[in-house]
Amino acid sequence: MVFKKFMASMGAGGASVETELYRPDVTPGGVAEGVIRIQGGKVDQTIEGLYVELRAVVEVETEDGEYKVNQDFARLQVGGGFQLREGAVHDVQFQLPIPWETPVTVFRGVQLRGTSIGVRTELEIDRAVDKGDLDPVNVHPIPAQSAILDAFGNLGFHFKGADLEKGHIRNTRQRLPFYQEIEFTPSGQYARINEVELTFISDEHATEVILEVDKKGGLLTEGSDAYRHFTIDHAAVGDTDWAAYLHGWLAEVGQRRGWL
Repeated sequence: MVFKKFMASMGAGGASVETELYRPDVTPGGVAEGVIRIQGGKVDQTIEGLYVELRAVVEVETEDGEYKVNQDFARLQVGGGFQLREGAVHDVQFQLPIPWETPVTVFRGVQLRGTSIGVRTELEIDRAVDKGDLDPVNVHPIPAQSAILDAFGNLGFHFKGADLEKGHIRNTRQRLPFYQEIEFTPSGQYARINEVELTFISDEHATEVILEVDKKGGLLTEGSDAYRHFTIDHAAVGDTDWAAYLHGWLAEVGQRRGWL
């Protein structure tokens, strides 16, 4: 029995954990619901803690270049402090709140390449940690975000790519340690513009929209005449023609820089 416990502590013959999401589709400010199933191994074991969290892959910029790291956020304890008997099955349901700043991963059925978010389970068992597989979730935009994304599409812009950047955008209400950049390439009357980068910083009341044209120093070094930062009140998102608003700003920038 002592040998079995030792092997279980090393991961052989010990408990296993599997997570099932009821629905893979979520929105910022919503919840991810599912069940965690813990399957007992060949010996009794103590489950000290059970957690679910969101994980993203973010880029870190340094003087030597860029590299990617896993960024866990929205961690929630959903169980623990019980004895799991040999071979027993223990189910735990959960509701994981999705932070308002969670990056969008899909829009109008199209995956935004470069951004992925998943739910991960962590099991603390006999003073060791067992990390479960990553279960992808599809994060759909809230209405304020959809309005801006639709506006760019209506102006003839095309989605180029997206990524998650480690860091904070100054003068915003950002809480997460990273932010999303969604890149668009123009066509038609905007064809001389290199690209437009878009970031959303949302909370339960409003969405901040950060835009930059023809990126020079990045969103962390604002001050360019091609930088725009405005806020959409969620209760009044339908009161503005956002395509016209964006066209007016782009035309103003283009005239100053001789693009249009």
